Amino acid sequence: MTITQPDRAHLFRSLHTPSAPLALANAWDVASARVIEAAGAPAIATTSAGVAWSLGSPDGDLLDRDRALKVIGRIVAAVAVPVTADIEGGYGRDAADVAETVSGVLAAGVVGVNIEDGTRPPVELATRLATARETADRAGADLFLNARIDTFLFGLGDPDTRLEETLTRARMYVDAGADGVFVPGLTDAATISALARGISVPLNVMAGAGAPTVGELGALGVARVSLGPGVAQVAYTAARRAAQQLFATGDYASLADGMAFPELDALFSEPH
Repeated sequence: MTITQPDRAHLFRSLHTPSAPLALANAWDVASARVIEAAGAPAIATTSAGVAWSLGSPDGDLLDRDRALKVIGRIVAAVAVPVTADIEGGYGRDAADVAETVSGVLAAGVVGVNIEDGTRPPVELATRLATARETADRAGADLFLNARIDTFLFGLGDPDTRLEETLTRARMYVDAGADGVFVPGLTDAATISALARGISVPLNVMAGAGAPTVGELGALGVARVSLGPGVAQVAYTAARRAAQQLFATGDYASLADGMAFPELDALFSEPH
């Protein structure tokens, strides 16, 4: 049976629930996506930072759109589960560029995108979200728009009013067409709970070492938990450790924890 983009999109939407939050270990290429899928992932999210690094570019809206779309398309084609793509600010200078990017990711078969405000004025992201929604609607596609708010990640504004500013932005973005709100840079339970209560759509947070568990975040009202660039950072740390050992001591002890060659190779023996 052929699974269509609308089928995947419907499934993806249904996974956003605090009773069992959608846990996403973000991928950056086909190999990482296949490994994550084989580990039991119900969906795959890309990390824009990881994709950029793998292509020799720094993160931060500097990667060429076409290069990013090619990676996203390969990931979608390589896995059976729904894929949501991190497209940074939309890979463009204005709303027209965002429309072109969204058309590209829809053609690749994604079911969702993250679009971030960063240090832009909030009204600019609202315009980009509205354009993304209009583009998806014109294409007859079900696209989960996840609006990323960077107030806490970048420490924007007055700390005393940061929570209210985040809620204000969230309401603006939902009015513009966002289906979810992503607030990275948070681990404080009281703040996360306040955001979950104050936002009318599924709340997504980014987790890492020391953060509450997925279950604990769900109890606070979180519906989606992402690891962001964390998995890619761990992978590159492993590469650095192996290289440093080789060059410093001439031994290979760090390779002992690697996936077995047959297990990894088998993930690519047949197309999905």
